[in-house]
Amino acid sequence: MNSIINEHIEVYVHQEAKQGNRESGDTYFMYTAEDYFICAIADGLGNGPIARQSAQIVPKVLAEYHDETLDELLSRCNEHMVQKRGAAVAIVKVDYKRKTIQYSCVGNVRFYLLQNGGKMVYPLPVMGYLSGRPQRLKTQEYPYRKGDLFFLHSDGVTLRSPKASLTNSCGPYELYKKVLETLERGDDATFIAGSLLL
Repeated sequence: MNSIINEHIEVYVHQEAKQGNRESGDTYFMYTAEDYFICAIADGLGNGPIARQSAQIVPKVLAEYHDETLDELLSRCNEHMVQKRGAAVAIVKVDYKRKTIQYSCVGNVRFYLLQNGGKMVYPLPVMGYLSGRPQRLKTQEYPYRKGDLFFLHSDGVTLRSPKASLTNSCGPYELYKKVLETLERGDDATFIAGSLLL
């Protein structure tokens, strides 16, 4: 488990490879600055080393350019996917000052946000994957309040009832533990569970 806990945010990550594989075809990235937090999951097509080759592009790009917009970051990642297998990628950025959470995705990396009043936000991702070809990008932005819970996961994680999973968790660590207990080991699996503290 990897985690980030500060005055603004509490986040837990789990990643594991498909059974029989030594390395996962998924990668993730997390970074917190004074004014924002950014995280991402990249799911390389297929599994194992060839999938990981594509997925590894994303944390490298984000580590260098994390202050850019989500669409700029996805465009940069896309440019590096030429002649690679490609990857589904989702990026989430929390702006502490503006109290907003942004999401942009190409492919089947899912994102859920449970807002304080119990409203569940589930933005539909852009279908496809980053492969170097031109992509239609669409960053979506939502306000957040203290206590809002979010969950980002690759397709190796199955949530039978996302709303119940988030609603019945008293915080991100409990959500992390619940998902871990029900994880089926049939694919590369990566998930990030977090809550907003300020």
